[in-house]
Amino acid sequence: MHAADLLTNRARLTPDREALLEWESGRRYSYAELNERACRAANFLHHELGVEAGDRVSILAHNGVAYVDLLYGLAKIGAILAPLNWRLVPAELAYIVRDCQPRVVLVGPEFAGTWAEVAAQVEVEHVLTVESAGIAGAPAYEAGVAAASPAEPARPRALDEETPLCILYTSGTTSRPKGAVIPHRQVVWNCINTVISWGLTENDVSPLFTPMFHAGGLFIFLTPLFYVGGRIVLTRSFDADDSLRVIGKERCTAVLGVPTLFQMWRQVDAYTAADFSHIRFFISGGAPCPPQLMESWRTEKGVVFRQGYGLTEVGTNCFSMTDEESAPKTGTVGKPIFHSEMRLVDEAGRDVPDGEVGELLIRGPHVFSGYWRNPEATAEALIDGWFHTGDMARRDEDGFYTIVGRSKDMIISGGENIYAAEVEAVFREHPAVAEAALIGRPDEKWGEVGLLIVVPRDSEPPSVEELIQFCRGRLARYKVPKEIVFARELPYSPYGKVEKVKLRQQYAGGQ
Repeated sequence: MHAADLLTNRARLTPDREALLEWESGRRYSYAELNERACRAANFLHHELGVEAGDRVSILAHNGVAYVDLLYGLAKIGAILAPLNWRLVPAELAYIVRDCQPRVVLVGPEFAGTWAEVAAQVEVEHVLTVESAGIAGAPAYEAGVAAASPAEPARPRALDEETPLCILYTSGTTSRPKGAVIPHRQVVWNCINTVISWGLTENDVSPLFTPMFHAGGLFIFLTPLFYVGGRIVLTRSFDADDSLRVIGKERCTAVLGVPTLFQMWRQVDAYTAADFSHIRFFISGGAPCPPQLMESWRTEKGVVFRQGYGLTEVGTNCFSMTDEESAPKTGTVGKPIFHSEMRLVDEAGRDVPDGEVGELLIRGPHVFSGYWRNPEATAEALIDGWFHTGDMARRDEDGFYTIVGRSKDMIISGGENIYAAEVEAVFREHPAVAEAALIGRPDEKWGEVGLLIVVPRDSEPPSVEELIQFCRGRLARYKVPKEIVFARELPYSPYGKVEKVKLRQQYAGGQ
C-alpha cells in the first residue's frame, strides 16, 4: 500500500489525460508529463544531490508544479517532503528546519529575503531556486530536473506502507509546532476513502486555492483526484475575483474553501453573475462554517454546500454526507468515512451516548505514525491505535457528527462545560458580526464566565444587548457570554488560528 506507484499507475492507465493546469502560466500537464517530471525530480535529487531514503527535502514557495514533483518524486525513492509554511517568520522557520534537518531546500523568488534570514541561523547542505530567486550560488531546480533521467527510479527495498512520506508541521498555539509524520499508508487510504465516500470520478475538476505547505493543499482534492484520474487547477495564491473566473472557465465541479473565502466571494461583483451550474458541490473546511453563510449560498446560487472535517494527523477528509443530506444536516460534518472507526468518550474514556458531548477519537489506516522525534507527544495523542483529536463533538440519532469545540478551548462555569466554538458559531450568524472569539474570565461566583470578543462587520457595531438577545434563543442560558467587548481585529497565528493566549493576556489578565 505504499504511495510510490500512485502517479506511475495513473500515468500508465490514462497517460494523455490532462491532470494539472497551472493557472497563472497557462501550462497544462498530462498524467504522463507529470509522472515524467516526478521521475526526473527523484533522479536529480538522488543522483546529483545525494538524497537517500529517509532524507528530508523542504520547499519554501508559493503553489506550483514543484510541489507535485516533490510529493510523488520523493515517494518513489523513499525520501520525505517537509514543506515550509511561508507565513511564518524566519525564527519560526529556523526552528522547523533545525527540527527536521532537510538535506535540500527549494526556495521561491518571493522568499529569497526570508530564506537569507533563516540561513543565517541554520545550515542546509543544498539550496535550490525554484525560479530566479536571487540566491547567490544556488542552482536552478528546473535546470536540474530537465537534465535528469526520465526513467522510473529503483524503489528502495525497505519501502512499505509505514515509510514516512511527509512531515507536516501543525499549529503550535501554546507551544512549538510539532511535525506530524505522514506515512505512505495514510496518503493511499485518504485517496481511497475520499473517492469512495465523496463519489469522486475521473470527470471531476477542482481548483486548488489553499497553500500546498498544508495538508489541505496536498490531500483534500489533489491526491484523491489524481488517484481517480480527475483534474486539478492550481493557483499560486488567492484572489477573490480571479478565483471565480478560474472556477467558471475551467468548469470546476468540486470546490473547497474556508469560511473566509466564501465570505469574500459573496462580496465581489463577480459572484452575482457567476454560473455555478457545473459544480457538484462546495465544501467548507479549516474552521466551523456559519450555517447562515451556507444557507446564503444555497439560496442565492442554488448550490449544494456542505461542511467537512479533517486534521493533519488523521487525514483531511474524515466525514461525508450525500447531496440530499447536506441541507437538512447543516452544521454537522456528516458521517465517518468508509474505512474508519470513531468514538466519542468522556474524561474517563467511556463512550458517551448519542446527543452528549465527548472527545472525538479516530482509528483506521488513515491515521498518522506520530510526531517527528517527539515520542512524548506521540504517546499522548496515540493510545491503543486511537488518535485523540482534542475536538469535542456530539453524534445525533442518525449518526451525524457535530464538532462543538476543542477540549482545551472549554470554559467551566458553575460546573457546566461551555465549548467556545459552539458559542462563536452562533454569534457569527448575526449579520453585524464578522468574527467572534470566546475566552474564559475568572469569576468569584462561577469560577469563570464567558467573555466574547467581537469584530463588527461595519464601523458601527451592534449593541451588546442586541447580541445577547440574538443568542438567548439559540444557546442555553449558561452558555450566553456574561461580557462582550468589541475589537478591530483578532490575533491570528501563521497557521490561521485565533491566538487565544494573546486574547487572555489582553482581556483576562493572562488567566
